[in-house]
Amino acid sequence: MTITVSFPEEVLTSGSENVARRVLERVVLEAFKSGQLTIAQVRCVLGFDSRMQVHEFLADHGVPWVDYSVEDAERERELLKKVLP
Repeated sequence: MTITVSFPEEVLTSGSENVARRVLERVVLEAFKSGQLTIAQVRCVLGFDSRMQVHEFLADHGVPWVDYSVEDAERERELLKKVLP
């Protein structure tokens, strides 16, 4: 499916930033955060060459790319304390 969004020409040419790319990135970020897109899909939509580029992109925007809670970390820390001397 292709989605087309129209902007007035003066909006797209008013600054030095690529407005269309920024809008696409925002949509992709929100879709990833809501679980609608996977890492692979983000990579494809944004044209990244590797998953690492996706991870960097998400990190740059403050979006965690793993589902790992503080509780998960604490549980693993307690387990490591039991198994390591």
